[in-house]
Amino acid sequence: MTDGARRLDDTERRAWMSLLAIVLVGFPELERTFRPHGLVHVEYGLLAALGNVGEGMRMSDLAGQMNMSPSRLSHRMRKLVDLGYVEISGDACDGRVSIARVTEAGREFVERVAPAHLADVRRLIFDHLDPDQTAALADTLGAVASKLGESCPGTAAAPKGSPQTGPREI
Repeated sequence: MTDGARRLDDTERRAWMSLLAIVLVGFPELERTFRPHGLVHVEYGLLAALGNVGEGMRMSDLAGQMNMSPSRLSHRMRKLVDLGYVEISGDACDGRVSIARVTEAGREFVERVAPAHLADVRRLIFDHLDPDQTAALADTLGAVASKLGESCPGTAAAPKGSPQTGPREI
């Protein structure tokens, strides 16, 4: 190894391989909930994020919250607009700003799909953990996520001891 990189110890390697299994096996399994509806998890996440703010959200703020480039967000939002789940309009106070809002059809879609998605999340992750393990996982992933938030443009890290901002139920 070069550049001073340290090898992972056995515990670190086990943690890393487990995280990779969740990402490479678990997330595709979660995608199966959305695939019949023509969506992927990130698009459902956009709907959930917008559903948490009734008055809508500036597209630039949504891009930052979801850690997406404006062009990637625009592409995903175009699909959600075409499906009738989201509407985008100009801001009454600043014509340069676009505001995205979930439509009633989008809310109905999330309400219809959310139970299956949450059941999958429980089946894949939380059904295998006791409450202490769930708390430890939340603390551990929260510590990592807060540091990722510091390095992601437009993503604010939550203050120590407070929950991360972002979609509540995705």
